[in-house]
Amino acid sequence: MRILLVEDDETLAHGIADVLRREKFAVDVARNGEDGLHLGETEAFDAAVLDLGLPKIEGTAVLREWRRKGRTMPVLILTARDGWSDKVEGFKAGADDFLTKPFRIEEVVMRLRALIRRSRGHAETRIQCGPLVFDSQLGVFELDGLPLRLTALEWRILAGLTLRKEHVVERRDIVERAYEGDAEVDSNSLEVIVARLRRKIGHGMIETVRGRGYRLTADGHDPSGA
Repeated sequence: MRILLVEDDETLAHGIADVLRREKFAVDVARNGEDGLHLGETEAFDAAVLDLGLPKIEGTAVLREWRRKGRTMPVLILTARDGWSDKVEGFKAGADDFLTKPFRIEEVVMRLRALIRRSRGHAETRIQCGPLVFDSQLGVFELDGLPLRLTALEWRILAGLTLRKEHVVERRDIVERAYEGDAEVDSNSLEVIVARLRRKIGHGMIETVRGRGYRLTADGHDPSGA
């Protein structure tokens, strides 16, 4: 899963991005409203963290323009402004959540996970597909009741498939949401990661849909383990 962080405070942006990456998110950082607006309009993100007091273009103006252009990603406003009028303006502009500084970074992570889960239509925090369970609030996977160890890239790809289980996820969408914007993506890297995931969760659970992408399905699970 990929997050857009729009924050002009370099130290704060670096700290937030570091924590989000440790939690296995891919993170793109914009240091002003103009760059944030452009990234939000042209790249695929699962959620955005947006400051209000930004250079060049103010945060609520960025958000209004995203929504005007039809960008539906969940947006968490993270700002030092704590007045009621600021919150009203933020929500009127299209915000999904609002958190004031100072804050606990753990709360940012939990709120982002909840926003992404709900944006994919899941009310329950635990999402199950056959023997695979994704605790979307804690960000952990279990297979047959046991913890599943995944690299950050494996986690992002499997989380994206699980949140849209039983639906085809286009190859391009998987790649856009699994890698940061400046990453160099080899043409075969997705196939390599999918192959590793199949070895970890069972070959039948990730179905290749030729010419389109992949689908995570419980139908491919063999209870016998064969």
